[in-house]
Amino acid sequence: MKSFKNYLSELNHTSNQDLAVDKNINPIAFTSPEVVEKLNKWVGTIAGSYVLPENAIHTLRSSLMKIGLTFDQVPAFSEDKGEINMPLTLFGGRFGKGVDTPHEEFEQDDGISHMVEGGLALVIGYEKGEDNSCRLTASIK
Repeated sequence: MKSFKNYLSELNHTSNQDLAVDKNINPIAFTSPEVVEKLNKWVGTIAGSYVLPENAIHTLRSSLMKIGLTFDQVPAFSEDKGEINMPLTLFGGRFGKGVDTPHEEFEQDDGISHMVEGGLALVIGYEKGEDNSCRLTASIK
């Protein structure tokens, strides 16, 4: 029979050997190309998996809100084929004073453009079919 002390030493020994490297990424580290690539894969699978475009946009909105990204109301798809750019904001944007902000002014932006030049946008491509269906594609650029 093992003593409790031996059990703990074996447990510590095996757990130290089996340490796994955390391969998770920070989903709001937009300066990393790896993060943007993984977000695009995620967004692309959501957009392509729905028959009704309204459902896909609703799911895109709720999924992106889980990591703090929001976008405005998407206009109606008026043409047979097109692309809509929706600017993204992170946690509703930034408002307040920075270290270098003058006394009379405030910083106000989308919360992303200070990390990525020009900010990010959700690009939704659409194409209406002959049977009145609509095929969506989406990516973050």
